[in-house]
Amino acid sequence: WQGSFALGASYISLPWWCGQAVFGELDRPVYFILPVLYSIAGLGIAIVNDFKSIEGDRELGLNSLPVAFGIDGAKYICAGCITLTQLGVALYLLSINEPIYAAILTGLLVPQVYFQATLLLPDPVANDVKYQGASQPFLVFGILATAICVGHHDWPGMA
Repeated sequence: WQGSFALGASYISLPWWCGQAVFGELDRPVYFILPVLYSIAGLGIAIVNDFKSIEGDRELGLNSLPVAFGIDGAKYICAGCITLTQLGVALYLLSINEPIYAAILTGLLVPQVYFQATLLLPDPVANDVKYQGASQPFLVFGILATAICVGHHDWPGMA
């Protein structure tokens, strides 16, 4: 878990924080919380990468999520990490009165859920690359939409 989450965090949180530090300020908890939440979705993406190496992981004694939970368990953990994280972020955006961005994020989630249902869940080992190629752009655009939203949000107390 820690290795997969660290991988997700390095792909998502670190670039977000660097960009925020260079082009803005890291002066609000939301600038830390949202990237960490999205890193949970990154954990799901990292799990997809682990499916193709499950046999090697077993032989080497690496306790990747597909080894620890089996392919069936890991595919649902993967889909849950990706989907529930984004639903939570969409609800957060709604809670700060950003319904348009919440709707955009939810709309970008629809094709991801479709590709989970048609590619990831039926056979994550055979469809890992197809799933990543089809689904991941929508996740990335959702992260971008969220970053734009919080970057342009009219936070209380701002002049």
